[in-house]
Amino acid sequence: MNPRPRIVSLFCAFATLVWLCNPPASLAQKVTVSTYHNDNFRTGWNTGETKLTPANVGSSSFGVLGSVTLDDQVDAQPLVVPDQLITAGPHPGTHDVVYVATEGNTVYAIDTNNGNILLSPNFGTPVSYPLGCGNNGPNVGINSTPVIDPVGKTMYVVIYTNELNGPVYRIHALDLGSLTDKVPPVVVTGSHTLTDGTTFKFNATYQRQRPALLMANGNVYAGFGSFCDFAANLSRGWLLGWQLNSLTPLPANQVLDTLASSPDDFFLSSIWMSGYGIAADQAGDLYFVTGNSDYSGTTYNGVTNIQESVIRVSGDLTQVLDLFTPSDVSYLDQTDSDFGSGGALLLPPQPGLIPNLVVAAGKDGNMYLMNRDDLGGFSLTNNNVLGTYNIGGCWCGQSYFVDPSDHTARVVSSGGSTVSIWKVQIPSVKLPSVSLLNTANSTTFSSGQDPGFFTSISSNQQANPIVWALSRPFGPPYAVNLFAFDPEAGLKPLFRGQAGTWPNTGGNANLAPVVANGGDFRNTGGVFRGN
Repeated sequence: MNPRPRIVSLFCAFATLVWLCNPPASLAQKVTVSTYHNDNFRTGWNTGETKLTPANVGSSSFGVLGSVTLDDQVDAQPLVVPDQLITAGPHPGTHDVVYVATEGNTVYAIDTNNGNILLSPNFGTPVSYPLGCGNNGPNVGINSTPVIDPVGKTMYVVIYTNELNGPVYRIHALDLGSLTDKVPPVVVTGSHTLTDGTTFKFNATYQRQRPALLMANGNVYAGFGSFCDFAANLSRGWLLGWQLNSLTPLPANQVLDTLASSPDDFFLSSIWMSGYGIAADQAGDLYFVTGNSDYSGTTYNGVTNIQESVIRVSGDLTQVLDLFTPSDVSYLDQTDSDFGSGGALLLPPQPGLIPNLVVAAGKDGNMYLMNRDDLGGFSLTNNNVLGTYNIGGCWCGQSYFVDPSDHTARVVSSGGSTVSIWKVQIPSVKLPSVSLLNTANSTTFSSGQDPGFFTSISSNQQANPIVWALSRPFGPPYAVNLFAFDPEAGLKPLFRGQAGTWPNTGGNANLAPVVANGGDFRNTGGVFRGN
């Protein structure tokens, strides 16, 4: 008798990890997911999925196999390391491991094959409702997705703890085998000179570390924003970095609003992106999107205040190299319509005269296609970008894959309540410039939270692509659903199933599915589920 098809599917809703099912393991090389959305371009595309196909995902044998209860809500994307040697805990030996970090400041190592908790160290008391903000549940501990160095067998994670003198951020370098510190953790600090010559210091009480960590240039980078835009007179957008291994802070940093004053004593220009990761290109330059600043709509200047913008920064954090700011930046500020509610997806190099592209979208639903060698700058009268496309309000981030039918790139958007496929059209006699063509749209999702959601892609090289999506909850019991679509059949639905519940209705379930080695890993509130 053939064994039941199985897939490991991970999500963490409130406090559980959940599996889904698919075919038995093969001898194919296993895939590691060491960073948010699979790579530093943030494509969300796993090209090494040999087990999951539209045929078996669409079959009746695909479903939830089990779950593991965790200690708190999970807002970070799970990470996957196969054949990892575990050197501590009750189950030493080699395991296929999924690492899950919770808002309770616990990092779990869980065997993807049987759900055994291999390791679960806790790193201190989280901060409860920082400044009264409930965006990420009762507790804020590990709010962003860590990053793993597979070669150095190290996980880098930023942990928020409530201590005697107030909240503190520390960056840790954890050994993957034991989840113990390889070097002493480093308290997150920083200072920057404002326009009047005074020094502005990083204060953990007012800064939220939400975007996924990035490893590039021999460094680890983290972005910071605000808690619910509270204490906006004391919170600003920070980009900080540390050297790998030693955790030595980089000598330079970026503060995106260095104005000494503003009409409403309101600064911000935060980096948050609904948890999407800061991206890096082939040269090591960094890309991210900023949110709103003073609601007077008068403080943007593109130099000492760079709100509502896609920004490219040098890897040493010394220079802003380029930016794009929508022409309606004042309106976006005045209405709290953050461009920075979504992340920046870098497309892998494309054929033609404009090979390096980036897309980003925000709350107003405009998805901009940009040349990342010349992002477009700022103009009051027009947007100097390659194209503007409405995808619906985006507390979200895009994904990417290459379609096997024509071997042409596709962008997957998930604004509003719909998954959409956009074909990248290369310039020709008929097309004067690069553009996007909408080729398919899914059925709509119901949500009781802000518009948008997150997707990922699995395929075997270019064969058998599947688009995966996790919805946000809608009404009691606040179920989060996993969806699978066949992009080769016009986003035909292959699967829909409950992937847990989300109890924190005041904060968006910004959950990204992770598909690896025949498994879909999802986080829905603290439960690890696998298929």
